[in-house]
Amino acid sequence: MAAWVDHVMWWHIYPLGFVGAPVRPEGPEPDAVRHRLPRIEGWLDHVVELGLNGLALGPVFASSTHGYDTTDHFRIDPRLGDDADFARLTAAARERGLRVLLDGVFNHVGRAHPAFRALEEYGPDAPTAGLFRVDWSGWRPGEPVRAEVFEGHESLVALDHSSDQVAQLVVDVMCHWLDRGADGWRLDAAYAVDPAFWARVLPRVRERHPDVWITGEVIHGDSAAIVAQSTMDSLTQYELWQGVWHSLADRNLFELTHAIERHNALLATFVPTTFVGNHDVTRIASAVGDARHVPHAIAVLMTLAGTPMVYAGDEYGLRAIKEERLGGDDAVRPEFPVAAPSAAQASTLPGAAGDADAILAIHRELVAVRRRHPWLHRAHTDVIQVENTAVALRTAVGSDAVVTVLNLADEPVSLPSGGAVTVLAGSASATDGRAELPAHGWAVLGGPV
Repeated sequence: MAAWVDHVMWWHIYPLGFVGAPVRPEGPEPDAVRHRLPRIEGWLDHVVELGLNGLALGPVFASSTHGYDTTDHFRIDPRLGDDADFARLTAAARERGLRVLLDGVFNHVGRAHPAFRALEEYGPDAPTAGLFRVDWSGWRPGEPVRAEVFEGHESLVALDHSSDQVAQLVVDVMCHWLDRGADGWRLDAAYAVDPAFWARVLPRVRERHPDVWITGEVIHGDSAAIVAQSTMDSLTQYELWQGVWHSLADRNLFELTHAIERHNALLATFVPTTFVGNHDVTRIASAVGDARHVPHAIAVLMTLAGTPMVYAGDEYGLRAIKEERLGGDDAVRPEFPVAAPSAAQASTLPGAAGDADAILAIHRELVAVRRRHPWLHRAHTDVIQVENTAVALRTAVGSDAVVTVLNLADEPVSLPSGGAVTVLAGSASATDGRAELPAHGWAVLGGPV
């Protein structure tokens, strides 16, 4: 795996929503290119000021609606711009020391993809017929093609991952954009694809791009086995995400410590991709229920092992709830202004509350802690003490350690400090081997351990 990954922390955006592109056009979108990608450039200095050094882009390739119904993997979505816009964005990122991660939708394509349209016209004789899993029995020209789809979504036609054509397509697409400035890939819906497919594809990509980093979207399953069988570098850590927000919302930190123990076990095989928010889930500021506990979630994210991702807007404490309906993702994928607001103006962002400037400052503080302790990337976390509403966590590699202490209660609490004596972030006093936290307080401690 590329050495640069040990130090990268991503700022994750959903480009179509971020730049205000229409995601549910009432009719066919005009093919004219709209140069919206440059709006992202206006936020790159903000990413650097946060202390992050990676830009993780959601889907940017031509599609019909939300970006995950791809119609051309080799073309930038005209609602976002063109190849020149992408080249300028990657160059601007590189000038600031930012890596670029792309979202690869390789489990399925949109029904409007020309390769699938060819099947509707030519049937099993279409040159692209080998890309899809189709039941041709009884089919007649002019009839709908009975192809497998992704999780019941008729607009998302599943690719046939046993096909050499599909393997070659994915290799070609990944290398095409790596050649043009990308540093890595997030594999969308990787859990829906046989790991053996990735094992056929990814080594071929690494032959041409040995420094590439590849993480897969995996929501459930045996993560360690999937990584071992697929040759992916990392997987999304949904179990830890669940443990973080749910334990804070329920004030049951035993759930968090259970998730951390399972997280520790994965480190023997790989370093997970960690997050407390993304484009598919309720914003962390809404999920935790009590907004006073947003910093607690960020403190856990930044002091546990993993490759962290901050979802754009979470650094301002934006509120939004994902709903299971058409358009239910819109609130968590809002349009952003053309440039980052000042801290004093942070509350003007969509979904922001009055504490936006404070949440922004806390993100910067905790990212700085992470930046000063890069060994946290692979560190093991021990639970020193846990109660329903209080926990002390020691994360260490050898003699290097930080201690994270959290209090969810309405009263102050005293927790063991694990030998740490210096407050690196948050609010606490550390004396005589104890950390004294105020009500709903949190802190990260360091120093002699």
